Amino acid sequence: MNFLAHLYLSGNDDDILIGNFIADSVKGSALKNYTDPIQEGIILHRKIDAFTDSHPVVLKGKVRLRPKYHKYAPVIMDVFYDHFLAIHWDDYSEMSLTDYVSVIHGLLDENKNSFPERSKMMLPYMIKGNWLLGYSGLEGINRSLSGMARRTNFKSDMEFATKDLARDYELYEEEFQEFFPLLIDYVKSLGYLSQVRT
Repeated sequence: MNFLAHLYLSGNDDDILIGNFIADSVKGSALKNYTDPIQEGIILHRKIDAFTDSHPVVLKGKVRLRPKYHKYAPVIMDVFYDHFLAIHWDDYSEMSLTDYVSVIHGLLDENKNSFPERSKMMLPYMIKGNWLLGYSGLEGINRSLSGMARRTNFKSDMEFATKDLARDYELYEEEFQEFFPLLIDYVKSLGYLSQVRT
């Protein structure tokens, strides 16, 4: 799961959401630098990733992408699934995606001084580029993947993955629609997402 899904799966708990957002920038013992609720969000992020990465439905998409994109196939799948969450947003939230993104931008910006450096530096670009709303269109997906490709240490070809999405669009969409409710149920089984943000 990429940014939009992780934020949504945090429900209406601000600390869990902040932890979920910064989790990829928190390594090792740095976890202890944060309050217990934010630590919970970081740990939840890792559990969501583990559940997603090992799920048979998600693995179908990775198998299609792996011959061309190798170790970057899971990264691409995360972005694809954020796209489908964005276009099916009304199935999961009564708040419009535009309003949700506005609220989330405000919350993250208010708390950015407590973020690890990597997250703090990324946030202005995310807000200015409107990444979360941009996931709803293929152009936004392409911008996201192209940006990731520029930041990788090795040639990834991720900037071309939107073509793979367009070619097998219905297949990826069907898999997302099968998987995401299962992920929601999993997060709820952990005691989270009792309420979505409204």
